[in-house]
Amino acid sequence: MSDALDQEAVARVWAGMYDLVLRQEDRRKEVAETLGMSFFRVKALRHLLAGPMTMRELTADLSTDKPYTTLMVDDLEQRGYVTRSVSPDDRRSKIVTLTPAGRAAAEEAERILARPPRSLLALDPGDLADLDRIIAGLRAPEESARRS
Repeated sequence: MSDALDQEAVARVWAGMYDLVLRQEDRRKEVAETLGMSFFRVKALRHLLAGPMTMRELTADLSTDKPYTTLMVDDLEQRGYVTRSVSPDDRRSKIVTLTPAGRAAAEEAERILARPPRSLLALDPGDLADLDRIIAGLRAPEESARRS
């Protein structure tokens, strides 16, 4: 098979995966509508599931800028999803922590995002086993080792 054909096949497969994950059942839109806020705010809540973070850490994790992080955390705080406190190690630093309502919202988002698309659920068991094997082979070696 020529490189041109390989590239065409790769492009088709990627387009199909992209369509399956991001277009057929737009989970990001569903999450935003369910929780009544932008998906980016939901993403911040999901990052905080791992534990409290400084504003600086949250800004870095979300790849945004400080003013936007401040606006977003202000909004999440007004909604009752997070609290901000002064860091005991550095009084100039603020720590963002999920409230119980924020944890529930983040967990609801996780449930929605983890739900497989209907087309995947409808696969023939043999096709599903083949796809599982192929996807496992595509994972980074360190991720495959973690899941073993």
